[in-house]
Amino acid sequence: MSDNRKYYYLKLKENYFDEDAIVLLESMQDGILYSNILLKLYLKSLKNGGKLQLDENIPYTAQMIATITRQQVGTVERALQIFMKLGLVEPLQNGALYMSNIELLIGQSSTEGERKRRARLALQEQKALPKAGADKCPPYQADICPPEIEIEIEKEIEKERERELDTGQPARAAYGRYENVFLSQSELDGLKADLPDKWNYYIDRLSCHIASSGKRYRSHAATIYKWAQEDAARKAPKKGIPDYSCKEGESL
Repeated sequence: MSDNRKYYYLKLKENYFDEDAIVLLESMQDGILYSNILLKLYLKSLKNGGKLQLDENIPYTAQMIATITRQQVGTVERALQIFMKLGLVEPLQNGALYMSNIELLIGQSSTEGERKRRARLALQEQKALPKAGADKCPPYQADICPPEIEIEIEKEIEKERERELDTGQPARAAYGRYENVFLSQSELDGLKADLPDKWNYYIDRLSCHIASSGKRYRSHAATIYKWAQEDAARKAPKKGIPDYSCKEGESL
């Protein structure tokens, strides 16, 4: 029986506990409890894009958070106040709480992700990000929500690392708009040589196709070559039916 449930995961940088906000938090009385609550809230907010909500209409209250984190209500209330002072949690207009740094703790970690976060903050006109009742990410925030695509990319990267260890061959690098097209250096060089004006177009085309459809391919290089051959065949002039008719006075 197939498992169609969605899974999200939290990815912490190795220096997570050395960050100023976390060091300050854990240095407080009951700070270790607060740190534990914070991690649990990060995990609970993953499937809602960083929002602490039971569903799209019911935000978590302090009592509900105390229940799911198995802590005292007073401890949770003090923790939430501290989180907001440290900028770890933001109140939203609909009464829910938003985990401020969640986009840096989900999926693929990269400087590109941090650039998008800075862009989001620059476009943010007020502190409470999604408007009340909003259940979808705005266009500029779509790339930093916790989509399944980033989890799939992480899985592919892990497979490449395992392949490198098993075979001793260098792992294939990720290319394309969504960094989900994996090619070895020799495969990339071959594409550049065989498709000098189109190799980048086909990599991006395959990247978007994989991201939108969720399909998997045994060889990304082979798929690109196949598409290029199919495109060339469609553009080739079709051979017409020979004209065997003859005018009066002519013979075949």
